[in-house]
Amino acid sequence: MELINSVPAVIRLNLHDNVGVASRAVPKGYPIDDGHHTAHENIDAGHKVALTDIEPEQPIFKYGQIIGLATRRIEAGEHVHTHNIVMLERDTSLEHFKPAPRSEVVENQRTFKGYHRANGQVGTRNYIGILSTVNCSATVSKVVAERLNASGEFEALGFDGVVPVTHGSGCAMNTDSEGFAFLERVLNGYAINPNFAFVLIIGLGCEANQVKQLVEKYGLTDTSRIFYFNIQGAGGTRASIEKASEKIRQMSNDYRHAERRPAPLRHLTVALQCGGSDGYSGITANPALGHAADLIVQHGGSVILSETPEIYGAEHLLLDRAINEDVARKLLERIEWWKHYTQINGAELNNNPSPGNKAGGLSTILEKSLGAVAKSGSSSLNDVLEYAQPLKEPGFNFMDSPGYDPVSVTGQIASGATVVCFTTGRGSVSGFKPAPCIKLATNTQMYESILEDMDINCGTIVDGTATVEEVGEHIFEKIIAIASGEQSASESLGYGNNEFVPWMVGAVT
Repeated sequence: MELINSVPAVIRLNLHDNVGVASRAVPKGYPIDDGHHTAHENIDAGHKVALTDIEPEQPIFKYGQIIGLATRRIEAGEHVHTHNIVMLERDTSLEHFKPAPRSEVVENQRTFKGYHRANGQVGTRNYIGILSTVNCSATVSKVVAERLNASGEFEALGFDGVVPVTHGSGCAMNTDSEGFAFLERVLNGYAINPNFAFVLIIGLGCEANQVKQLVEKYGLTDTSRIFYFNIQGAGGTRASIEKASEKIRQMSNDYRHAERRPAPLRHLTVALQCGGSDGYSGITANPALGHAADLIVQHGGSVILSETPEIYGAEHLLLDRAINEDVARKLLERIEWWKHYTQINGAELNNNPSPGNKAGGLSTILEKSLGAVAKSGSSSLNDVLEYAQPLKEPGFNFMDSPGYDPVSVTGQIASGATVVCFTTGRGSVSGFKPAPCIKLATNTQMYESILEDMDINCGTIVDGTATVEEVGEHIFEKIIAIASGEQSASESLGYGNNEFVPWMVGAVT
């Protein structure tokens, strides 16, 4: 079988696998192994090909794990995808649960240069935030931010800019609903995220999401860094724009010329995210990010994995890492919530992968989940958070969220993330102010085609020029550099003002 850079055309990821992954496009008739099997048809890069004959209803193995069942007989050399593989449901319980030991922290901790806040937190950026409690105050928030950023005066004072945190909700909601609770938690989380030097919260005045109630409920009473008002009480749009601009100028004098100082990595929280996944995600960028995540945890820092529908089918791998039964039970409760939620909405948890995922070679949510979980590395699972709940336990955490990237990252930042690491195989382009976003490409072809949007090429793993560990260490060093002030690709392109998307659950009336 021909090799390029010592990498075979078809890669067997585990000795137990009965399918392989095409490292590049494999034409019909091309050898797929060292024996006598050849491709029965053209196999696209990242897609699966049968390495042995697979009988109907026989498990299909990838990563050494079952990703589905064969719907018919599949001959060695055939393309294995959605046309001949079906979802396999698992029955996961805690009957034989054994707690995992908590991951240890090394004594010689690395540092990053961050902004030290009065409450002991450390930010990786020094933004000014304008938070809208309701869609009706979004225009005022955006106008104020645009005008102040255009003036250049805040950059001269050492700030990274003014960020309008706006959304399309906040009213016509049941204030006792989950969706309302999510919105409140998200706004609170952004208000206290250390990447904001200070924040201004603007409401309309008559909305369901009352600004005064939000401030009192969550104890946002530090008037030195949090100020709020309503447009109706301020005298309308122009008066509100003027009031907000004047207040931000006033507060900026108290925080001007802040300097970065060294801080241990225990002050760093990294969101682990993926989007536009492909057949390479689970063998390049995701495990490499998992290695970097382990290094962050070993140095006392925290990482947050999310997207509950995208760990479905692989939750047993996380349960094996839970430090106690309470953590394990919370994870299973979130899985059960999602089963019920999708059922009452006429959907199923296997409605993912997306069309782009399938085009990239992923066939079932199990296959995608096994690759997605690899982002979390091997550290102990110390806690399971509901959407946008504040991080309490250092180390590896899981946060419940949908698989929709902007909604998921919004929750992670609200939980305390100050850096985002985002793996992508199809080429996602997004940013998530106030947290810098590091883009990790799963394959060299995509990396080179949209080079300006990517930070690291993890495709070198499948190219045979680097190992998972080497790329993981590169990601770890890049996280520290970005946390210390180096710009990420998405930041240099101006992304980040449009990706604040709180999770909306429930009826709008």
